Amino acid sequence: MQRQTLVESLNSAVEGFIYVVKTQRNMRLHFLIATFILILGIYFNLSKFELSLLLFAIAFVLVLEMVNTAVELTIDLIKNAYHPVARIIKDVTAGAVFLSALNAVAVGYIIFSRHFVWHIEEGISKITHSPWHLTFIALILVLFLVVAGKVILHKGTPFRGGMPSGHSAFTFSMWTIIVFSTENSLIILLSFIMAFLIARTRLKENIHTRWEVIAGSLLGALSTAIVFQLLITK
Repeated sequence: MQRQTLVESLNSAVEGFIYVVKTQRNMRLHFLIATFILILGIYFNLSKFELSLLLFAIAFVLVLEMVNTAVELTIDLIKNAYHPVARIIKDVTAGAVFLSALNAVAVGYIIFSRHFVWHIEEGISKITHSPWHLTFIALILVLFLVVAGKVILHKGTPFRGGMPSGHSAFTFSMWTIIVFSTENSLIILLSFIMAFLIARTRLKENIHTRWEVIAGSLLGALSTAIVFQLLITK
């Protein structure tokens, strides 16, 4: 069996995650809840330690859900007819997911319970005065839009090729973040040149078409600009 390159291994890993999200209703529900909880964590300006605990609890649920799916598929592949042991194995893995979800709920309650007394205005103020929070939100949004575009259009893989160009999206997103974060025209110009050169390499190496690069560049710049325009406080 031929060994995969690093990029191929990453593509396989992400495609496995996308497969579970697309085919398993429970995984989609867990993923949506996880996204909401992370946004809530940013809103309440959690400490690094609290955010780390939250990320670990969320990742634990998602990983076990993927393992549960893999076990079910393996059992279905090996055993077509009903067998009580096969049913027990499926129930055990499903139980592991359930326990991890309960653990995540407990962790979330402990972390967020002391933050719910805040006023909404104060929480929004924390976000709009923090370029780090806005940068994180913008980059997460760009990542979601790039992956969603490739999944919907069925072109390329999560880390290579397809519509839109992920490299172009991220580099122009970073350029837009710099535009909103500094008034130094030299830094803005140099960062634009760097973003342009990175996007151009995707064309020269025949990884993306011109329209895929343009679409990625516009996606990264516009979505990031929208985040900063909506949330930033002048």
